[in-house]
Amino acid sequence: MTILAGAAVLVLVNGAAPWSYATANALDNAMQLAAGTTAVVTGVISGLRRRGSERTWRLLIATGMAAWTGGLIIWSWYQIVDGEGLPSPSLADAGFLAYPVFGLAAMSVLGRAAARNAQPVDGQRGRHGYRSVELVLDGLIVTASLFFLSWSGALGTIVTAGAPDRVTLAVALAYPVTDLVMVVVAVLMVVFGRIREADRAGFQFLIAGVVALATSDSIYAYLISVDAATMTPWENAGFVIGPLLVACAVLERGSGGGAAVRPVENADRWALGLPYLGLAAVGAVVIGRWVTGHEINLDPVTTVTGLLVVTLVIVNQLLTALHNRRLINRVYANQHLLLHLAYHDSLTGLANRLSFARRLDGALASHQPLSLVLVDIDDFKDVNDRFGHAEGDRLLCEVGTRLQATVSPRDTVARIGGDEFAILVVGEPATATELVSRIRAALRTPVAVKDVQVRLRVSMGVVLPDVDEPFLDGDVLLSRADASMYAGKRTGKDTVVIYRPALGDAPDFPSALRAAFGERPVGFFMVYQPVVRLLDGEVVGFEALARWKAADGSDVEPGIFVPSAERAGLGRVLDTMVVNAVCGEIADLPPHLTVHVNVGAARLGDLAFESAVQETLSTHHVPPGRLLFEITETEAVANLGEAAAAIRRLQSLGIRLALDDFGTGYNSLNYLHELPVDVIKLDRSMTEWVAPQNDVRLYRSLIGICGEMGLDVIAEGIETEESAARVRQMGCGYGQGYHFGRPKVLGAVSGASEGSGVGGLGRERDDLA
Repeated sequence: MTILAGAAVLVLVNGAAPWSYATANALDNAMQLAAGTTAVVTGVISGLRRRGSERTWRLLIATGMAAWTGGLIIWSWYQIVDGEGLPSPSLADAGFLAYPVFGLAAMSVLGRAAARNAQPVDGQRGRHGYRSVELVLDGLIVTASLFFLSWSGALGTIVTAGAPDRVTLAVALAYPVTDLVMVVVAVLMVVFGRIREADRAGFQFLIAGVVALATSDSIYAYLISVDAATMTPWENAGFVIGPLLVACAVLERGSGGGAAVRPVENADRWALGLPYLGLAAVGAVVIGRWVTGHEINLDPVTTVTGLLVVTLVIVNQLLTALHNRRLINRVYANQHLLLHLAYHDSLTGLANRLSFARRLDGALASHQPLSLVLVDIDDFKDVNDRFGHAEGDRLLCEVGTRLQATVSPRDTVARIGGDEFAILVVGEPATATELVSRIRAALRTPVAVKDVQVRLRVSMGVVLPDVDEPFLDGDVLLSRADASMYAGKRTGKDTVVIYRPALGDAPDFPSALRAAFGERPVGFFMVYQPVVRLLDGEVVGFEALARWKAADGSDVEPGIFVPSAERAGLGRVLDTMVVNAVCGEIADLPPHLTVHVNVGAARLGDLAFESAVQETLSTHHVPPGRLLFEITETEAVANLGEAAAAIRRLQSLGIRLALDDFGTGYNSLNYLHELPVDVIKLDRSMTEWVAPQNDVRLYRSLIGICGEMGLDVIAEGIETEESAARVRQMGCGYGQGYHFGRPKVLGAVSGASEGSGVGGLGRERDDLA
C-alpha cells in the first residue's frame, strides 16, 4: 500500500512538473515498467507459495502482466530508443492483447473458487428463479451501458476513422473491446459476486487494477484514433496504478476454507442502483454533448444501444414492481398465517389455550350466561404406547372434529393440552347439559386405529358459573373445570362431574371412620352390580361396591375416600367394616349367588383382618363359600410368598379369591403364577381393545391359560351386546358391566336377581370401589 501511494504521488508530480515532455514521458515509461515488473514478480512468488485455485489465479494474472510488460518494453524501445513510431500490428500488440485473456481467466478462477467455498447469505435462499432473471437483466444493462460509453469514445471513433486494412482495424478494435469485456465482468463480479470476506480485499484490488488498466488503455486508443500528438502522464496513470493494484491483490492472504459470506450493505446498494447508474451514464453522455456544443445527431449504433438501455431498465423496473407485489402479498399471507398459528392449535386446527382464554374473558366481561366444559380423553396414553404417537395425533384430530360438530357456531372448542379439550358454551346451563349428551353421542362410535376399533371414553368437568360473581376470571373457571374433571377421574373413567364449591375440599372420611368405632360411618352404604354367565346371561353373583355421602350432602367418590383411609392407616378398619356390612345385608339374596367384596392387597397376610373376617362370618351366620374377595391393587404385593400363604388360609375357610383389574397396574403374569387365586377379573381396558388380528390371539391365549390353570375369568366393563358377544366368542365365561346392570342398592338388586338376570342399560357410569 505504501508503494501504491508513492506511485500515485509520482504520477501527480510527473504530470504537473515543469520539465519537458520527453523527460516526463521517459519517467512515465520507467514507472510503468517498474509497476509491471512488480506485478509479475509478486504474482509468481505469491502463487508458488500457495496451492489449488489460490495458486492458479495468481500465476494466471502474473502471466498476463508478464505479457503486458513485454509489450510495454517493445513499445518503449520503438518510442524512446529507436525513435520511430510503433508499427501496427506489432509484437507489442500481441503482449498487450494477451493480458486480458489471462486476466479474464484469473478473475474467473478467483470468482468460482470464492463463490464455491462461500456459504449462502441468509435470506438469499429460495430466490433463485427471480434472482437469475434479475442478474441477466442487470448484466445486459451494464453491458449495453458500457458499450454505449465505449462507442461514444474510443470504439466508435476507431470504427468511424477506419484503418488501412482489416487486420489493423481488428487490432485497433481489440483494445476497446477487450477493455469493455473486462470492465463488464469486473463490475458484475464486484456487485453481484458473493465472495468470502477473507477473499474480498484481494478480489477488489484485482478488479480495481483491471479497471485502471482498461481506463488508460481506452483513453490511449481514443487519442490514437483522433490523431492526438501526445498522451500526458495523468492519462497514463492507469498503466502505473493498475499493475501495482494487481500486485496488492496477489499479496493478500485470502482464505483456503469456506468462511461464510457476510451481508455487505454497500454491495447490496450498488446492486440496486447499478441499472440506474447505467441509464444515468447514457443520459450524461447525451447531456454532455449538448452542453459542450456538439450535435446530438446520434448514429444508429448509439441510438439502438441507448434505447436498449432504457428498455432494459423499464423491464427491470416492471419485474421489480411485480416481485415486490409478490413479496408484499407473501408478507400479508405470512402475517395471517402467524396470527392463525398464534391462536390455533397446529395439530387439530382448533382454538388454542391463548385464544380460548381470550374468548372466555370476553364472554365473562359481557356478563352473558355461559358454561365451561373440560373434556379429557381417558387412557389416551395407552393409545400412544400401543399404536404410536402418529396414530395418537390422528385420534386427537378425530376427537376435535367430533367435538366441533356438537357445538353451535357461537360456541368455542379448543385444544388446551395434550389430550384435553375445552368448550365454551354461550347460553343457559341447560345448553351445557344438552352439549354433554351430544358429546357422549358423538364419541360413542369407535375409532378405527390400525384396524382396531377403539372405543372412546372421556372424563368431563362442567362449570356453570354465576357471571356476576366477584373476582371471577377465565383462570378461575378453568381451574374449577379441571378440579371437576379430575374428581371424576378419581372414580374411574367416562364420568361427568359438575363443579360445586366443596369439590376441591375432600370431606374427612378417616375422621368419620374413626368416629364410627368399626360401624358404618354416617352416609356410608353398599350397592351391588350383577356378574353374569355369558353363555346364557344368568346372574351368578354380585359385586359389592362402597359409597359414601358426606355430612354436607356431597357424594364422595370411592377413588377419594378409599385412598384417604389407606393413607390414614385405616385400610384394615375400612375393609373389615365393608365385610361386616355385606354379611349383614346378603341374607336377602338367593343363597346360590356369590358376593364379591373388594379387599386391599395390604390385607393379605394381615392376621388381625383374617380373624375379624372369621368372627364376622360367625356373627352373621354367612357360609364362607358365599364370599369372593377381589384383591384390589391399591399397592403392590410386597411379598408374594406371604400373600400366597394368606390366600390359602382364606381358601381353607371356604372363601374364594380373585385378582381384580388383571392386565393393569401391578397385576402381571407373575401374580398369576405365584398367587393361588380362583378367579381372574380382566380389566375393562382389555375388553375394549379386543379386535381382529393380534389382540384376538392375545385375549384368547390369556383366557386359555386361565382355563388350563382351572381359573374362572370375568370380563369387566362390558357395555354393549357387541362387546359381550365378542368376549364370549373368545372363550370368556363370565362378564360384568352396564350392559348387564348398574350398581343398585340391595332391594333393587334382589328383585333383578329373581328376573332375567340382566339389568337395564345405563348412560352414566358409577365406577367400582
